[in-house]
Amino acid sequence: MARNITPKEEDYSQWYLDVIKIAELADYAPVRGCMVIRPWGYAIWESIQSQLDARFKETGHANAYFPLLIPASFLEKEAEHVEGFSPECAVVTHAGGEELEEPFVIRPTSETVIGYMYSRWVQSWRDLPILINQWCNVMRWEKRPRLFLRTSEFLWQEGHTAHATKEEAIDETLKMLEVYRSFMEEVLALPVVTGEKSEGERFPGALNTYTCEAMMSDKRALQVGTSHFLGQNFSKAFDISFQNKDGNMDYAWTTSWGTSTRLIGAVIMTHSDDDGLVLPPRLAPVKAVLIPISTDERKLEDTLLPKARELANRLEAALGPRSVIVDSQFHLRPGDRFFYHLQRGIPLRLELGEREWDRCVLRAVRRDTAQKEEISWDAVDSAVPRILEEMQRALYERALAFREANTYHAGSFDEFKGLLEEKGGFIKAYFAGGVAEERAIKEATTATVRCLPLNDNSKGRCFYTKKDGGRLAIFAKAY
Repeated sequence: MARNITPKEEDYSQWYLDVIKIAELADYAPVRGCMVIRPWGYAIWESIQSQLDARFKETGHANAYFPLLIPASFLEKEAEHVEGFSPECAVVTHAGGEELEEPFVIRPTSETVIGYMYSRWVQSWRDLPILINQWCNVMRWEKRPRLFLRTSEFLWQEGHTAHATKEEAIDETLKMLEVYRSFMEEVLALPVVTGEKSEGERFPGALNTYTCEAMMSDKRALQVGTSHFLGQNFSKAFDISFQNKDGNMDYAWTTSWGTSTRLIGAVIMTHSDDDGLVLPPRLAPVKAVLIPISTDERKLEDTLLPKARELANRLEAALGPRSVIVDSQFHLRPGDRFFYHLQRGIPLRLELGEREWDRCVLRAVRRDTAQKEEISWDAVDSAVPRILEEMQRALYERALAFREANTYHAGSFDEFKGLLEEKGGFIKAYFAGGVAEERAIKEATTATVRCLPLNDNSKGRCFYTKKDGGRLAIFAKAY
């Protein structure tokens, strides 16, 4: 256990902040609620960005960029949208030393301004579909900020598409939900439940919202990505109208979908431990560190260091450019060098000391389990990728087992309250209530409907209203 990190069991919130600080991921900015993402944290975001971006482009989407400032009148065109976002908006009222005729909102999300632009670009069914994504920052004035999880300004991507038919738009919404699910599970080793949001948790202005919900290591839920079927609401508000194949005028069917730097917080809280950050190998910007060790400075500089660089170059051919580093912090003790990389979450430490030199091997140490293995120099190209894949799989399986062990079923509200108080985690229950019932449950327990799982169409008696025909829902306390 690291002395510079508060143990999870002692104070989970402080543990989380300590991991971020020690791993040098982010720091607080001088503007309340905002953060500075430090180079190692930003490298993780770039890894997320590049891998997600490739998946978006494989599904036919192109990147574009839209303005930071949105006319305040745009938000007022869609009633649910303005009601949902108004409390979080930051508004610009002065510029160039003068009061503006119309205030501008710093974008909390971009459906309105993109809807306006689409109305200028779409005249015929031949102009559809439009499949656009943008990588940008947004601002939602946060009263209770927490690094990566909830900050007033954060980085994200937001996809916005327009289609000629309802069926195409629904297919797009669910397709992008699956893109998120596969990325989160395959790259982040983050097991997620995909489902539809309840009426009370739906995105403002959407007909349907679909979500990826993950369980953190304190058994709370975290929404890590959403995909929205907007129907024709924003098309009618901004007149995205077109002549269809039959020659009649129609409104486009639109979608939006997004995920953010919150994913970094999810990775921290899912995989990390009391020693610091743990990164899944497919996500980690640096997958392995080679550490030459010797008390003989000449041998260190003339023999071990060159060999370490040679092996690192070979490994990069197998793992990718800049995925392996060589530690030359020779002014530090070996233990301090080990601990530095351990706390930053680098998946694999490869030690090259004089004993290893004499036997032509490396000593490999896994970050997740501290398991050790000797690798011959001739086998590094195959052995290191194998170990990293084993670690990737183990991290996912461990997180999945934790979620399953902390998922319960409730048949009554009393049982529901008891499970929340004694166990926490995810609680499955049949639910036939509406917004009023959701609000009452939240006021009584602080738990919310996280989603109605997509892979379960069963019906049963509602645990709260006692009505028949309730859908299976997952409830949890959430970030």
